[in-house]
Amino acid sequence: MPDPFPMWRGGALHGARIAYESWGTLNEARDNAVLLFTGLSPSAHAASSHDDPSDGWWQRMVGPELGIDTDRFFVICVNSLGSCFGSTGAASIDPATGKPYRLTFPDLSVEDIARAGYETMRSLGIKRLDAVVGPSLGGMVVLAFVAQFPGAARRLVSVSGTAAASPFAIALRSIQREAITSDPDWQHGHYTADKPPRSGQRLARKLGTVTYRSAAEWKLRFDREPIRPDMKRGDPFASEFAVQGYLESQAAKFVTAFDANCYLYLSRSMDRFDLGKHGEHVEILRRAQVEQALVIGVETDLLFSISEQRAVARSLDEAGITTYFRPLDCIEGHDSFLIEVERFGLEIRSFLGRQ
Repeated sequence: MPDPFPMWRGGALHGARIAYESWGTLNEARDNAVLLFTGLSPSAHAASSHDDPSDGWWQRMVGPELGIDTDRFFVICVNSLGSCFGSTGAASIDPATGKPYRLTFPDLSVEDIARAGYETMRSLGIKRLDAVVGPSLGGMVVLAFVAQFPGAARRLVSVSGTAAASPFAIALRSIQREAITSDPDWQHGHYTADKPPRSGQRLARKLGTVTYRSAAEWKLRFDREPIRPDMKRGDPFASEFAVQGYLESQAAKFVTAFDANCYLYLSRSMDRFDLGKHGEHVEILRRAQVEQALVIGVETDLLFSISEQRAVARSLDEAGITTYFRPLDCIEGHDSFLIEVERFGLEIRSFLGRQ
């Protein structure tokens, strides 16, 4: 990243880096690039590649003849600034001290994540994207991107995002963060690699996982099935049901993969995002020089309600942007874009296929 890299809420980073992966080929005109932002916790590995054949977090979306067609587009996925999968974040070394930033990392905003993506595309010699795309946190980032960099993207795809965090989502994420900061092993952010705040992270991830799905999906998937025999414990209040076992397995994976401080910073950035800080929504989007937009929402989404998606689409439309709004009736809630990938892929492929 440029040095210094100014942060939206103040402060600056020095020697900052962004990890990214790319698929497809940049054409001679350098106008077929799609910039993909992630949700809160994924890495830049959205799909398999020659260098890394493992499945990515959007494996059935990014690739030849898929929703984001790599035969046609040069796709760049960035690991968010503030994350812990190669990009600079709270777990990274501060060059001024030679020690991890921890809580000395500057206040992170969604706008900073957007700027880091912008600087990545510029470093690749791309002046204007064909499209900027993002689900969840990424859906917020794409709005921050076009607000800050008018003309940098011809098209926009927002999947289960929002123009401002709702009180409901803020409340849920604040409890998740409190679970981490209340863990004695958090040590005010100064935990060691071999003793992170595991209990707090486990609880935060379990609560998050519950909110990523819908009550109907939990019932359909697990109903009142008992927990697997190998997951039973001896204490009197141990987990009894399959759904509890699933939450525990998801939490165990997360604790070993994600840094607690990075989670705190990214989670708070979502709470604080408000497109209105940049001005009146319609006027901001009118200045963005976006030609077309696709907004996809899910009827059963608890965290990013369908009314929030509708409001984003309405603002885009009122700004004179040709806008397509697709409310889907998926049962899986917020995580639908990771589960019913083919359904979302049909919408995105159809949109990107337009000229």
